Amino acid sequence: MQSYFITATGTDIGKTWVACALCRHWRQAGVRVAALKPVMSGYDPAVPEASDAGVLLAALGQAVSAEAVARISPWRFRAPLSPDMAAAREGATIEFARLVDWCRQAAGAELVLIEGVGGCMVPLDASHTVRDWIAALGVPAVLVTGSYLGSLSHALTALAALRETAAPVAAIAVNESDSSPVPLQETAQVLAAHAGDVPVVAIARSRPDEGIARLARLLRGA
Repeated sequence: MQSYFITATGTDIGKTWVACALCRHWRQAGVRVAALKPVMSGYDPAVPEASDAGVLLAALGQAVSAEAVARISPWRFRAPLSPDMAAAREGATIEFARLVDWCRQAAGAELVLIEGVGGCMVPLDASHTVRDWIAALGVPAVLVTGSYLGSLSHALTALAALRETAAPVAAIAVNESDSSPVPLQETAQVLAAHAGDVPVVAIARSRPDEGIARLARLLRGA
């Protein structure tokens, strides 16, 4: 079994989109794939299909319901805030050890994607961030970034933060930003020059399947 952790440089960068695209690609290739979204904030139980977990389930070809969402996303909070803040609004906390154990036990497919929440430095509780979660699992991360102006600094800062905890990074996926003045391929080339041995994959809006296929091949060969 292979597992990957989908993280990002920030919120609304494209973690869920990349995770869903990988799920669809592998399903079409006959790979038995599963996806988890253990922690969600901004969750509206009235419309589970609109949640990140709901979108992941749809990409897996599974029926979407509140029960199905709860199965792959046990920590769900209404407030659209960082997980620690959202949990506090409901008088709850995210028990880090339980979260890590749940992810380890929830596997069961040929390939498992674990989608994080927010960026890789988002707090989960008073002493842990998403990067600590990745490091504790020991699962290779796919770092999703954009091509907007400023994305180079954000991506390299996130990569450095992950490396500080020895969290393994399998690839950086540059998800082309809408209306960006910065060329996608140039962004990817500059990132690759600074990323050391971490491969960089550009995903163009005009032909996303090419970038996703390249990323998928890279991960399956890792």
